[in-house]
Amino acid sequence: MKILIVSSIDPEAIDRLRQRHAVECAFNPPPALLREKIKDCAVIICRSGVELDAAALSCAPRLGLIVRAGSGFDNLDLEYIRTHNLRMVRIPGPGAQAVAEMTFALLLGLARRVVEADRLWRQGRWVKNEMIGNLLTGKTLGIVGCGNIGTRVGQLGVAWGMQVLGCVDSSSAKESERLREKGITLTNFAEVLRAADYLTVHVPLQNSTRYLINAAALAAMKPTAYLVNMARGGVVEEAALLAALQHKRLAGAALDVHEQEGEGKISPLAALSNVILTPHLGAMAADAQREIGRIAVQHIEAFEAEYHRR
Repeated sequence: MKILIVSSIDPEAIDRLRQRHAVECAFNPPPALLREKIKDCAVIICRSGVELDAAALSCAPRLGLIVRAGSGFDNLDLEYIRTHNLRMVRIPGPGAQAVAEMTFALLLGLARRVVEADRLWRQGRWVKNEMIGNLLTGKTLGIVGCGNIGTRVGQLGVAWGMQVLGCVDSSSAKESERLREKGITLTNFAEVLRAADYLTVHVPLQNSTRYLINAAALAAMKPTAYLVNMARGGVVEEAALLAALQHKRLAGAALDVHEQEGEGKISPLAALSNVILTPHLGAMAADAQREIGRIAVQHIEAFEAEYHRR
């Protein structure tokens, strides 16, 4: 089978696929190149950052399987996939713990001003007395989106001695009890915003969540609170966040995902010392990527067995 890989995945997985298939790697191709490369492939492997829209997918008459090497689906045309009977598999599990741990890395970085202190020390400034930070222990952690990742973040918060509140789009008594057993109190979005000393965001980007964290949401938060966005860039309205930080209506923020991502993009938030910006590193832990690659190969091998029976 012809397999097109448009996002970087674990090299061992690529080597294994090459033993049995014609594999082409074209990482992060521009749209015109993607439409050319996709023409005769049976399988495509992608992560976030590559748009598989109808214009691209319609160029692939032999395509049968899309492997989303991660959890998000905002870069996929789900309607086209459904109406054309394409198989799409996601691999959300292995990256979830990596994203949760990255969330806590950013929480600690904000609370203890690690990045700011590092930058100043590299400039020769010994700012020990000025770099007074805050504890996480005893504070309230608010989680917007208590799914696979958000629940793991909540469990880390409980282990850290935090009071953990969460909200979901819709819940049941069984879901509330499941989260309660993990130390997470399920409440509504407004209460999470109001109570949080640290707010983390873990929801998919879709029409209902675009700019969920907007000027009104930020205004509902404590001026001493910190925000961490691990969802998608479009979930947080970055212009509103910038204004809130500039007017000291928020203590700080960390964003691993951005409205504009890619080489050469510089966010206006980069000018603020109380902001940490990372290039969508959430799932980029070697252990997680190896497991994602292993599962991707399994999915493709199962599809291959069907492919040859056609």
